[in-house]
Amino acid sequence: HLASPPLGPQHIPNYPPYMADKSLFIIAIDFGTSYSGYCFALESCVDQIRQVFWGMEHGFKTVKTPTCILFNEKKEFKKFGYDAVMKYNTFPASEAPKWYFFQNFKMKLYNQVSGTLKITSNMELEADNGRMLPALTVFSESLRYMKDHALNSIGEASFQTACEPEDITWVVTVPAIWDASARQFMRLAAKEILSSLHHSEGRDFSSCQQLFFLNKLTNLILWCLGGTIDITVHEIQQDKTLKELHKASGGGWGGNTVDENFKAFLREIFHGGIWDEYIKKYPTEFHQMMYNFGLQKCSSSRDDVYLHCYTNLIKVAEQKQDISLFFNHVEGTHWHDGIIMITYEKMKSFFAYSTGKIIGALKEILRKPEMATVQYILLVGGFASSIILRDEIYHTFSERYSILCPMEAQAAIVKGAVLFGYNSQIVASRISARTYGVAVCHAFDAAVHDERKKRVSKTDNYVYCTDLFKRLVGIGDLINIDEDVHYTFTPVEPDQTSMQLRFCCTEKENAKYIDEKGMKMLGSCTVPMPNPELGRNRQVRLDVKFGLTEFKATATDLTSNQSRTVMIDFLTM
Repeated sequence: HLASPPLGPQHIPNYPPYMADKSLFIIAIDFGTSYSGYCFALESCVDQIRQVFWGMEHGFKTVKTPTCILFNEKKEFKKFGYDAVMKYNTFPASEAPKWYFFQNFKMKLYNQVSGTLKITSNMELEADNGRMLPALTVFSESLRYMKDHALNSIGEASFQTACEPEDITWVVTVPAIWDASARQFMRLAAKEILSSLHHSEGRDFSSCQQLFFLNKLTNLILWCLGGTIDITVHEIQQDKTLKELHKASGGGWGGNTVDENFKAFLREIFHGGIWDEYIKKYPTEFHQMMYNFGLQKCSSSRDDVYLHCYTNLIKVAEQKQDISLFFNHVEGTHWHDGIIMITYEKMKSFFAYSTGKIIGALKEILRKPEMATVQYILLVGGFASSIILRDEIYHTFSERYSILCPMEAQAAIVKGAVLFGYNSQIVASRISARTYGVAVCHAFDAAVHDERKKRVSKTDNYVYCTDLFKRLVGIGDLINIDEDVHYTFTPVEPDQTSMQLRFCCTEKENAKYIDEKGMKMLGSCTVPMPNPELGRNRQVRLDVKFGLTEFKATATDLTSNQSRTVMIDFLTM
Protein backbone atom coordinates (compact mmCIF):
# COMPACT_ATOMS: atom_id res chain seq x y z
CA HIS A 1 0.00 0.00 0.00
CA LEU A 2 2.36 2.69 -1.21
CA ALA A 3 1.46 6.34 -1.60
CA SER A 4 2.62 8.55 -4.42
CA PRO A 5 5.74 10.58 -3.60
CA PRO A 6 4.48 13.57 -1.58
CA LEU A 7 7.34 15.94 -2.34
CA GLY A 8 8.63 17.10 -5.69
CA PRO A 9 12.31 17.51 -6.57
CA GLN A 10 12.01 21.29 -6.33
CA HIS A 11 11.49 21.02 -2.57
CA ILE A 12 14.57 18.93 -1.75
CA PRO A 13 18.00 20.59 -1.75
CA ASN A 14 20.66 18.76 -3.71
CA TYR A 15 22.71 17.68 -0.71
CA PRO A 16 25.59 15.26 -0.98
CA PRO A 17 24.80 12.13 1.08
CA TYR A 18 26.81 12.16 4.32
CA MET A 19 25.25 9.28 6.19
CA ALA A 20 23.92 6.89 3.58
CA ASP A 21 26.64 7.01 0.94
CA LYS A 22 26.97 3.20 0.88
CA SER A 23 23.28 2.37 1.10
CA LEU A 24 20.70 1.64 -1.55
CA PHE A 25 17.72 2.49 0.66
CA ILE A 26 17.05 4.78 3.59
CA ILE A 27 14.25 3.59 5.87
CA ALA A 28 13.03 5.87 8.66
CA ILE A 29 10.83 4.51 11.44
CA ASP A 30 8.75 6.91 13.51
CA PHE A 31 8.14 4.81 16.61
CA GLY A 32 5.53 6.98 18.28
CA THR A 33 3.72 6.86 21.60
CA SER A 34 0.26 6.45 20.07
CA TYR A 35 0.99 5.67 16.41
CA SER A 36 3.96 4.39 14.42
CA GLY A 37 4.91 4.30 10.77
CA TYR A 38 7.78 4.44 8.34
CA CYS A 39 8.87 5.94 5.04
CA PHE A 40 11.64 4.95 2.69
CA ALA A 41 13.51 6.22 -0.33
CA LEU A 42 16.23 5.16 -2.67
CA GLU A 43 19.45 6.88 -1.69
CA SER A 44 19.79 7.99 -5.31
CA CYS A 45 16.21 9.39 -5.39
CA VAL A 46 15.65 10.89 -1.96
CA ASP A 47 13.33 13.47 -3.50
CA GLN A 48 10.81 10.65 -3.93
CA ILE A 49 9.93 9.58 -0.39
CA ARG A 50 7.51 6.65 -0.32
CA GLN A 51 5.04 6.21 2.52
CA VAL A 52 2.81 3.30 3.49
CA PHE A 53 -0.90 3.31 4.26
CA TRP A 54 -2.13 1.15 7.12
CA GLY A 55 -5.36 -0.54 8.17
CA MET A 56 -7.08 -0.86 4.81
CA GLU A 57 -8.06 -4.46 5.59
CA HIS A 58 -9.92 -3.06 8.60
CA GLY A 59 -11.59 -0.20 6.78
CA PHE A 60 -8.95 2.46 7.51
CA LYS A 61 -6.35 4.23 5.39
CA THR A 62 -3.86 6.04 7.61
CA VAL A 63 -0.17 6.90 7.34
CA LYS A 64 0.46 5.37 10.76
CA THR A 65 -0.75 2.36 12.71
CA PRO A 66 -1.47 2.24 16.46
CA THR A 67 1.62 1.56 18.58
CA CYS A 68 0.02 -1.49 20.14
CA ILE A 69 1.50 -4.97 20.40
CA LEU A 70 -0.05 -8.29 21.38
CA PHE A 71 1.65 -11.39 22.83
CA ASN A 72 -0.05 -14.73 23.54
CA GLU A 73 -0.11 -16.51 26.90
CA LYS A 74 3.25 -18.13 26.04
CA LYS A 75 4.73 -14.60 25.71
CA GLU A 76 5.13 -15.04 21.95
CA PHE A 77 4.65 -12.08 19.60
CA LYS A 78 1.42 -12.28 17.63
CA LYS A 79 0.18 -8.91 16.32
CA PHE A 80 1.14 -5.26 16.01
CA GLY A 81 -0.78 -2.10 15.14
CA TYR A 82 -4.34 -2.30 13.83
CA ASP A 83 -4.04 -6.08 13.74
CA ALA A 84 -3.25 -6.15 17.47
CA VAL A 85 -6.09 -3.77 18.31
CA MET A 86 -8.67 -5.65 16.26
CA LYS A 87 -7.54 -9.07 17.53
CA TYR A 88 -7.63 -7.93 21.15
CA ASN A 89 -11.01 -6.26 20.71
CA THR A 90 -12.57 -9.50 19.46
CA PHE A 91 -11.56 -11.50 22.53
CA PRO A 92 -14.36 -12.62 24.85
CA ALA A 93 -14.03 -11.36 28.41
CA SER A 94 -12.72 -14.76 29.53
CA GLU A 95 -9.90 -14.81 26.95
CA ALA A 96 -8.39 -11.30 27.24
CA PRO A 97 -6.75 -11.86 30.67
CA LYS A 98 -4.57 -14.63 29.20
CA TRP A 99 -2.88 -12.36 26.65
CA TYR A 100 -0.43 -9.46 26.88
CA PHE A 101 -1.68 -6.29 25.20
CA PHE A 102 0.49 -3.16 25.37
CA GLN A 103 -0.35 0.39 24.29
CA ASN A 104 1.28 3.76 25.04
CA PHE A 105 4.24 1.81 26.42
CA LYS A 106 6.79 4.20 24.93
CA MET A 107 5.77 6.80 27.53
CA LYS A 108 7.28 4.50 30.15
CA LEU A 109 10.73 5.69 29.06
CA TYR A 110 9.79 9.36 29.47
CA ASN A 111 7.99 8.78 32.77
CA GLN A 112 10.94 6.86 34.18
CA VAL A 113 13.34 9.68 33.33
CA SER A 114 11.07 12.49 34.52
CA GLY A 115 10.37 10.59 37.75
CA THR A 116 12.75 9.06 40.26
CA LEU A 117 13.16 5.62 38.69
CA LYS A 118 16.03 4.74 36.40
CA ILE A 119 15.80 3.09 33.01
CA THR A 120 17.48 -0.33 33.08
CA SER A 121 17.86 -3.12 30.55
CA ASN A 122 15.85 -5.49 32.77
CA MET A 123 12.92 -3.16 33.49
CA GLU A 124 9.43 -4.55 32.87
CA LEU A 125 6.25 -3.15 31.35
CA GLU A 126 2.70 -3.72 32.56
CA ALA A 127 0.15 -4.92 30.01
CA ASP A 128 -3.46 -3.71 29.98
CA ASN A 129 -4.48 -6.59 32.22
CA GLY A 130 -1.66 -6.10 34.71
CA ARG A 131 0.61 -8.88 33.45
CA MET A 132 4.31 -8.10 33.05
CA LEU A 133 6.84 -8.59 30.25
CA PRO A 134 10.45 -7.37 29.86
CA ALA A 135 10.48 -3.92 28.29
CA LEU A 136 13.25 -4.90 25.90
CA THR A 137 11.06 -7.69 24.53
CA VAL A 138 8.15 -5.32 23.91
CA PHE A 139 10.28 -2.65 22.20
CA SER A 140 12.43 -5.09 20.22
CA GLU A 141 9.50 -7.07 18.86
CA SER A 142 7.76 -3.85 17.86
CA LEU A 143 10.83 -2.72 15.93
CA ARG A 144 11.22 -6.19 14.42
CA TYR A 145 7.68 -6.01 13.07
CA MET A 146 8.26 -2.55 11.58
CA LYS A 147 11.52 -3.73 10.04
CA ASP A 148 9.95 -6.81 8.44
CA HIS A 149 6.99 -4.79 7.17
CA ALA A 150 9.32 -2.22 5.62
CA LEU A 151 11.47 -4.84 3.92
CA ASN A 152 8.35 -6.50 2.51
CA SER A 153 7.15 -3.14 1.18
CA ILE A 154 10.50 -2.51 -0.48
CA GLY A 155 10.39 -6.01 -1.96
CA GLU A 156 6.98 -5.27 -3.49
CA ALA A 157 8.12 -1.89 -4.81
CA SER A 158 11.36 -3.25 -6.30
CA PHE A 159 9.97 -6.49 -7.76
CA GLN A 160 11.49 -8.61 -4.97
CA THR A 161 15.02 -7.27 -5.46
CA ALA A 162 17.14 -8.76 -2.68
CA CYS A 163 18.60 -6.30 -0.18
CA GLU A 164 21.59 -7.05 2.01
CA PRO A 165 21.75 -5.50 5.51
CA GLU A 166 24.52 -3.15 4.39
CA ASP A 167 22.25 -1.87 1.60
CA ILE A 168 19.97 -0.11 4.10
CA THR A 169 20.45 2.83 6.42
CA TRP A 170 17.89 2.78 9.24
CA VAL A 171 16.79 5.91 11.09
CA VAL A 172 14.63 5.74 14.24
CA THR A 173 13.09 8.96 15.55
CA VAL A 174 13.26 9.73 19.26
CA PRO A 175 11.76 12.67 21.17
CA ALA A 176 14.09 15.63 21.50
CA ILE A 177 13.35 15.79 25.24
CA TRP A 178 14.44 12.20 25.96
CA ASP A 179 17.61 11.87 27.96
CA ALA A 180 20.63 9.68 27.17
CA SER A 181 19.39 6.66 29.15
CA ALA A 182 16.12 6.52 27.17
CA ARG A 183 18.03 6.82 23.89
CA GLN A 184 20.45 4.13 24.97
CA PHE A 185 17.55 1.83 25.79
CA MET A 186 16.16 2.33 22.28
CA ARG A 187 19.60 1.56 20.82
CA LEU A 188 19.71 -1.63 22.89
CA ALA A 189 16.22 -2.63 21.76
CA ALA A 190 17.21 -2.09 18.12
CA LYS A 191 20.74 -3.49 18.35
CA GLU A 192 19.98 -6.96 17.00
CA ILE A 193 17.00 -5.88 14.89
CA LEU A 194 18.38 -3.09 12.70
CA SER A 195 21.77 -2.64 11.08
CA SER A 196 23.29 0.74 10.13
CA LEU A 197 21.09 2.39 12.76
CA HIS A 198 20.93 6.14 13.33
CA HIS A 199 18.74 8.12 15.69
CA SER A 200 16.99 11.31 14.65
CA GLU A 201 15.37 13.62 17.14
CA GLY A 202 11.63 13.97 16.61
CA ARG A 203 12.00 16.89 14.22
CA ASP A 204 10.38 17.61 10.91
CA PHE A 205 13.21 18.43 8.52
CA SER A 206 11.05 17.93 5.41
CA SER A 207 8.58 20.61 6.49
CA CYS A 208 11.48 22.94 7.22
CA GLN A 209 12.72 22.49 3.69
CA GLN A 210 9.30 23.29 2.27
CA LEU A 211 9.71 26.72 3.87
CA PHE A 212 12.75 27.46 1.74
CA PHE A 213 10.61 28.80 -1.06
CA LEU A 214 9.02 31.21 1.42
CA ASN A 215 12.22 32.71 2.74
CA LYS A 216 15.70 31.28 2.80
CA LEU A 217 16.28 32.95 6.18
CA THR A 218 13.03 31.83 7.79
CA ASN A 219 12.95 31.39 11.57
CA LEU A 220 10.54 28.83 12.93
CA ILE A 221 9.44 26.90 15.97
CA LEU A 222 9.17 23.20 15.37
CA TRP A 223 6.65 21.10 17.25
CA CYS A 224 6.54 17.34 17.57
CA LEU A 225 3.19 16.43 19.07
CA GLY A 226 2.44 12.96 20.33
CA GLY A 227 2.72 11.43 23.79
CA THR A 228 5.20 14.17 24.55
CA ILE A 229 5.44 17.71 23.26
CA ASP A 230 8.84 18.77 21.89
CA ILE A 231 9.57 22.41 21.14
CA THR A 232 12.65 23.46 19.18
CA VAL A 233 13.62 26.65 17.41
CA HIS A 234 15.62 26.75 14.17
CA GLU A 235 16.85 29.34 11.75
CA ILE A 236 17.18 28.33 8.11
CA GLN A 237 20.57 29.38 6.80
CA GLN A 238 21.54 30.59 3.34
CA ASP A 239 23.09 27.19 2.59
CA LYS A 240 19.73 25.56 3.49
CA THR A 241 20.98 24.00 6.72
CA LEU A 242 19.35 24.53 10.11
CA LYS A 243 20.83 26.46 13.01
CA GLU A 244 19.28 25.67 16.38
CA LEU A 245 18.43 28.82 18.34
CA HIS A 246 17.03 27.31 21.53
CA LYS A 247 17.62 24.03 23.28
CA ALA A 248 14.91 21.39 22.95
CA SER A 249 12.21 21.66 25.60
CA GLY A 250 8.74 20.35 26.30
CA GLY A 251 7.03 17.76 28.45
CA GLY A 252 4.49 14.96 28.68
CA TRP A 253 1.57 17.09 27.53
CA GLY A 254 0.58 15.25 24.36
CA GLY A 255 -2.64 13.62 23.23
CA ASN A 256 -2.58 11.03 25.99
CA THR A 257 -3.46 13.73 28.55
CA VAL A 258 -6.68 14.34 26.60
CA ASP A 259 -7.44 10.61 26.81
CA GLU A 260 -6.92 10.65 30.57
CA ASN A 261 -9.31 13.56 30.98
CA PHE A 262 -11.90 11.75 28.87
CA LYS A 263 -11.63 8.64 31.06
CA ALA A 264 -12.05 10.79 34.17
CA PHE A 265 -15.14 12.28 32.53
CA LEU A 266 -16.65 8.82 31.95
CA ARG A 267 -15.86 7.84 35.51
CA GLU A 268 -17.70 10.96 36.66
CA ILE A 269 -20.75 9.95 34.62
CA PHE A 270 -20.74 6.30 35.63
CA HIS A 271 -19.91 6.93 39.27
CA GLY A 272 -20.17 4.62 42.24
CA GLY A 273 -17.68 2.11 40.86
CA ILE A 274 -19.72 1.35 37.73
CA TRP A 275 -17.07 2.57 35.27
CA ASP A 276 -14.28 0.68 37.06
CA GLU A 277 -16.39 -2.49 37.06
CA TYR A 278 -17.02 -2.11 33.33
CA ILE A 279 -13.40 -1.68 32.26
CA LYS A 280 -12.38 -4.62 34.45
CA LYS A 281 -15.02 -6.97 33.02
CA TYR A 282 -14.94 -5.76 29.41
CA PRO A 283 -11.43 -4.44 28.62
CA THR A 284 -11.74 -5.00 24.87
CA GLU A 285 -14.89 -2.88 24.65
CA PHE A 286 -13.24 -0.19 26.73
CA HIS A 287 -10.27 -0.13 24.38
CA GLN A 288 -12.55 0.15 21.35
CA MET A 289 -14.34 3.08 22.96
CA MET A 290 -11.00 4.82 23.60
CA TYR A 291 -9.94 4.18 20.02
CA ASN A 292 -13.16 5.75 18.73
CA PHE A 293 -12.56 8.73 20.99
CA GLY A 294 -9.01 9.05 19.63
CA LEU A 295 -10.37 9.54 16.13
CA GLN A 296 -12.66 12.32 17.39
CA LYS A 297 -9.83 13.89 19.39
CA CYS A 298 -7.79 14.58 16.25
CA SER A 299 -10.77 15.66 14.18
CA SER A 300 -10.77 18.88 12.15
CA SER A 301 -14.46 19.44 12.99
CA ARG A 302 -15.80 21.90 15.56
CA ASP A 303 -19.07 19.98 15.96
CA ASP A 304 -20.40 18.13 18.98
CA VAL A 305 -19.09 14.59 19.37
CA TYR A 306 -21.26 11.46 19.28
CA LEU A 307 -19.82 8.20 20.63
CA HIS A 308 -21.46 4.78 20.52
CA CYS A 309 -22.11 3.33 23.99
CA TYR A 310 -21.53 -0.41 24.06
CA THR A 311 -24.19 -2.83 25.25
CA ASN A 312 -22.19 -4.16 28.17
CA LEU A 313 -21.67 -0.65 29.59
CA ILE A 314 -25.43 -0.10 29.40
CA LYS A 315 -26.01 -3.46 31.10
CA VAL A 316 -23.59 -2.75 33.95
CA ALA A 317 -24.98 0.78 34.47
CA GLU A 318 -28.63 -0.28 34.46
CA GLN A 319 -28.03 -2.75 37.26
CA LYS A 320 -28.16 0.41 39.40
CA GLN A 321 -30.53 2.75 37.55
CA ASP A 322 -31.74 3.76 34.10
CA ILE A 323 -28.68 4.81 32.13
CA SER A 324 -30.12 8.17 31.10
CA LEU A 325 -30.22 9.23 34.77
CA PHE A 326 -26.40 9.08 34.97
CA PHE A 327 -26.18 12.05 32.62
CA ASN A 328 -28.39 14.39 34.64
CA HIS A 329 -25.63 15.55 37.00
CA VAL A 330 -22.85 16.06 34.43
CA GLU A 331 -22.61 19.19 32.29
CA GLY A 332 -21.75 19.07 28.60
CA THR A 333 -23.14 15.64 27.83
CA HIS A 334 -26.47 14.00 26.97
CA TRP A 335 -27.81 10.48 26.39
CA HIS A 336 -29.49 9.79 23.04
CA ASP A 337 -30.68 6.20 22.45
CA GLY A 338 -27.36 4.38 22.83
CA ILE A 339 -25.21 7.39 21.94
CA ILE A 340 -23.15 9.55 24.30
CA MET A 341 -23.25 13.14 23.05
CA ILE A 342 -20.43 15.45 24.17
CA THR A 343 -20.67 19.16 23.45
CA TYR A 344 -17.79 20.83 21.65
CA GLU A 345 -17.13 23.06 24.68
CA LYS A 346 -16.86 19.98 26.90
CA MET A 347 -14.55 18.39 24.38
CA LYS A 348 -12.34 21.47 24.54
CA SER A 349 -12.09 21.11 28.32
CA PHE A 350 -10.34 17.75 27.87
CA PHE A 351 -7.55 19.66 26.08
CA ALA A 352 -7.19 22.41 28.68
CA TYR A 353 -4.22 20.91 30.55
CA SER A 354 -2.29 20.13 27.37
CA THR A 355 -2.94 23.41 25.58
CA GLY A 356 -2.25 25.39 28.75
CA LYS A 357 1.13 23.76 29.21
CA ILE A 358 2.03 24.14 25.54
CA ILE A 359 1.06 27.81 25.33
CA GLY A 360 2.80 28.58 28.61
CA ALA A 361 6.01 26.93 27.40
CA LEU A 362 5.82 28.76 24.07
CA LYS A 363 5.30 32.12 25.72
CA GLU A 364 8.27 31.53 27.99
CA ILE A 365 10.49 30.77 25.00
CA LEU A 366 9.20 33.51 22.72
CA ARG A 367 9.59 36.30 25.28
CA LYS A 368 13.35 35.79 25.27
CA PRO A 369 15.24 38.52 23.36
CA GLU A 370 17.05 36.03 21.14
CA MET A 371 13.66 34.78 19.85
CA ALA A 372 12.71 38.18 18.40
CA THR A 373 13.30 37.00 14.82
CA VAL A 374 10.90 34.04 14.96
CA GLN A 375 8.33 34.30 12.18
CA TYR A 376 6.65 30.91 11.89
CA ILE A 377 5.15 28.38 14.30
CA LEU A 378 5.05 25.00 12.62
CA LEU A 379 2.85 22.21 14.03
CA VAL A 380 3.67 18.60 13.13
CA GLY A 381 2.75 15.18 14.49
CA GLY A 382 -0.54 13.35 14.91
CA PHE A 383 -1.82 15.55 17.74
CA ALA A 384 -1.38 18.58 15.47
CA SER A 385 -4.35 17.33 13.44
CA SER A 386 -6.71 18.39 16.24
CA ILE A 387 -8.64 21.55 15.40
CA ILE A 388 -8.95 22.31 19.13
CA LEU A 389 -5.18 22.43 19.54
CA ARG A 390 -4.67 24.40 16.33
CA ASP A 391 -7.35 26.92 17.30
CA GLU A 392 -5.74 27.56 20.69
CA ILE A 393 -2.34 28.14 19.10
CA TYR A 394 -3.83 30.35 16.37
CA HIS A 395 -5.86 32.52 18.74
CA THR A 396 -2.87 33.04 21.03
CA PHE A 397 -0.07 33.66 18.53
CA SER A 398 -1.47 34.46 15.08
CA GLU A 399 -1.21 38.26 15.44
CA ARG A 400 2.57 38.05 15.54
CA TYR A 401 3.45 34.70 13.96
CA SER A 402 2.35 32.70 10.94
CA ILE A 403 0.88 29.37 12.10
CA LEU A 404 1.60 26.50 9.69
CA CYS A 405 0.58 22.85 9.71
CA PRO A 406 1.40 20.37 6.91
CA MET A 407 -1.47 18.62 5.14
CA GLU A 408 -0.22 15.29 6.51
CA ALA A 409 1.05 16.44 9.89
CA GLN A 410 1.22 12.87 11.19
CA ALA A 411 3.67 11.77 8.48
CA ALA A 412 5.80 14.91 8.37
CA ILE A 413 8.27 13.79 11.03
CA VAL A 414 9.12 10.45 9.47
CA LYS A 415 9.61 12.04 6.05
CA GLY A 416 12.08 14.43 7.63
CA ALA A 417 13.87 11.48 9.21
CA VAL A 418 14.49 10.04 5.74
CA LEU A 419 16.24 13.30 4.82
CA PHE A 420 18.26 13.06 8.01
CA GLY A 421 19.35 9.56 6.97
CA TYR A 422 20.48 10.99 3.66
CA ASN A 423 22.28 13.97 5.15
CA SER A 424 23.00 14.29 8.86
CA GLN A 425 24.53 17.72 8.23
CA ILE A 426 21.11 19.19 7.52
CA VAL A 427 21.44 20.54 11.09
CA ALA A 428 24.53 22.74 11.10
CA SER A 429 24.49 23.68 14.79
CA ARG A 430 22.61 22.99 17.97
CA ILE A 431 22.14 24.38 21.47
CA SER A 432 23.56 22.29 24.27
CA ALA A 433 20.82 21.04 26.59
CA ARG A 434 23.26 20.51 29.46
CA THR A 435 26.71 21.45 30.68
CA TYR A 436 29.31 18.82 29.76
CA GLY A 437 32.72 18.45 31.30
CA VAL A 438 35.56 16.24 32.44
CA ALA A 439 37.02 15.38 35.85
CA VAL A 440 40.39 17.05 36.61
CA CYS A 441 42.76 17.74 39.50
CA HIS A 442 44.37 21.06 40.49
CA ALA A 443 46.87 22.17 43.10
CA PHE A 444 45.00 22.33 46.40
CA ASP A 445 43.94 25.78 47.63
CA ALA A 446 42.49 25.76 51.15
CA ALA A 447 40.61 28.99 50.48
CA VAL A 448 38.80 27.50 47.49
CA HIS A 449 38.70 23.72 47.71
CA ASP A 450 36.85 21.28 49.94
CA GLU A 451 39.17 19.71 52.52
CA ARG A 452 37.57 16.34 51.83
CA LYS A 453 38.89 16.51 48.26
CA LYS A 454 42.47 17.03 49.41
CA ARG A 455 45.00 14.43 48.24
CA VAL A 456 48.77 14.10 48.67
CA SER A 457 51.12 12.55 46.12
CA LYS A 458 53.03 9.56 47.48
CA THR A 459 55.96 10.43 45.26
CA ASP A 460 56.84 14.01 46.23
CA ASN A 461 54.09 15.18 48.64
CA TYR A 462 52.43 17.31 45.98
CA VAL A 463 49.05 18.44 47.41
CA TYR A 464 46.15 18.56 45.00
CA CYS A 465 42.34 18.66 44.83
CA THR A 466 40.57 15.77 43.15
CA ASP A 467 37.15 15.40 41.43
CA LEU A 468 37.06 18.95 40.05
CA PHE A 469 34.72 19.61 37.13
CA LYS A 470 36.21 21.25 34.04
CA ARG A 471 33.53 22.55 31.73
CA LEU A 472 33.82 21.65 28.05
CA VAL A 473 30.37 22.86 26.88
CA GLY A 474 27.93 25.02 28.81
CA ILE A 475 24.16 24.70 28.86
CA GLY A 476 22.75 26.97 26.18
CA ASP A 477 26.05 27.13 24.25
CA LEU A 478 25.88 27.04 20.45
CA ILE A 479 27.70 23.97 19.13
CA ASN A 480 28.67 23.82 15.49
CA ILE A 481 28.32 20.29 14.14
CA ASP A 482 31.71 18.68 13.37
CA GLU A 483 33.48 21.44 15.28
CA ASP A 484 36.82 20.38 16.84
CA VAL A 485 37.91 21.65 20.26
CA HIS A 486 41.28 20.86 21.85
CA TYR A 487 42.41 20.70 25.49
CA THR A 488 45.69 19.75 27.16
CA PHE A 489 46.17 17.91 30.47
CA THR A 490 49.19 16.84 32.51
CA PRO A 491 49.52 13.85 34.88
CA VAL A 492 48.94 14.27 38.62
CA GLU A 493 51.57 11.70 39.62
CA PRO A 494 55.02 11.93 38.00
CA ASP A 495 55.25 8.15 37.60
CA GLN A 496 51.74 7.36 36.40
CA THR A 497 51.54 5.21 33.27
CA SER A 498 47.99 6.01 32.21
CA MET A 499 45.43 8.81 32.45
CA GLN A 500 41.71 8.28 32.84
CA LEU A 501 39.35 10.96 31.50
CA ARG A 502 35.86 10.81 33.02
CA PHE A 503 33.04 12.70 31.27
CA CYS A 504 29.90 13.93 32.99
CA CYS A 505 27.08 16.42 32.59
CA THR A 506 24.74 18.56 34.68
CA GLU A 507 21.78 20.89 34.23
CA LYS A 508 23.67 23.63 36.10
CA GLU A 509 25.49 26.36 34.21
CA ASN A 510 28.57 25.65 36.28
CA ALA A 511 29.64 23.00 38.73
CA LYS A 512 32.65 22.62 40.97
CA TYR A 513 32.84 18.89 41.64
CA ILE A 514 31.80 15.86 39.64
CA ASP A 515 29.92 14.31 42.56
CA GLU A 516 27.51 17.21 43.06
CA LYS A 517 23.77 16.54 43.10
CA GLY A 518 22.36 16.24 39.60
CA MET A 519 25.70 15.29 38.00
CA LYS A 520 25.54 12.31 35.61
CA MET A 521 28.50 10.20 34.58
CA LEU A 522 28.50 9.59 30.82
CA GLY A 523 31.60 7.56 30.11
CA SER A 524 35.37 7.45 30.31
CA CYS A 525 38.50 6.51 28.42
CA THR A 526 41.96 5.59 29.67
CA VAL A 527 44.97 6.53 27.54
CA PRO A 528 48.34 4.78 28.11
CA MET A 529 51.32 6.94 29.15
CA PRO A 530 54.07 4.30 29.06
CA ASN A 531 57.10 6.61 29.40
CA PRO A 532 57.25 8.28 32.87
CA GLU A 533 60.77 9.73 32.47
CA LEU A 534 59.50 13.31 32.04
CA GLY A 535 57.32 13.10 35.18
CA ARG A 536 54.64 15.77 35.18
CA ASN A 537 56.19 17.44 32.13
CA ARG A 538 54.11 15.25 29.88
CA GLN A 539 50.92 16.19 28.06
CA VAL A 540 47.74 14.45 27.00
CA ARG A 541 45.80 16.23 24.28
CA LEU A 542 42.03 15.86 24.33
CA ASP A 543 40.33 16.38 20.96
CA VAL A 544 36.56 16.72 21.13
CA LYS A 545 34.52 16.62 17.93
CA PHE A 546 30.88 17.56 18.29
CA GLY A 547 28.34 15.72 16.15
CA LEU A 548 24.57 15.94 15.97
CA THR A 549 23.80 12.92 18.13
CA GLU A 550 27.02 12.52 20.13
CA PHE A 551 30.50 13.85 20.55
CA LYS A 552 33.74 11.95 20.04
CA ALA A 553 36.52 12.45 22.58
CA THR A 554 40.03 11.28 21.64
CA ALA A 555 42.82 11.43 24.23
CA THR A 556 46.41 11.23 22.92
CA ASP A 557 49.61 10.88 24.95
CA LEU A 558 51.93 13.29 23.08
CA THR A 559 55.06 11.46 24.27
CA SER A 560 54.17 7.97 23.00
CA ASN A 561 51.50 9.10 20.51
CA GLN A 562 49.13 6.44 21.85
CA SER A 563 45.46 7.40 21.86
CA ARG A 564 42.04 6.19 22.99
CA THR A 565 38.55 7.30 21.87
CA VAL A 566 35.15 7.32 23.53
CA MET A 567 31.75 8.30 22.07
CA ILE A 568 29.48 10.31 24.39
CA ASP A 569 25.74 10.84 23.79
CA PHE A 570 25.29 14.58 23.27
CA LEU A 571 21.50 14.68 23.08
CA THR A 572 20.91 14.63 26.83
CA MET A 573 18.01 16.76 27.96
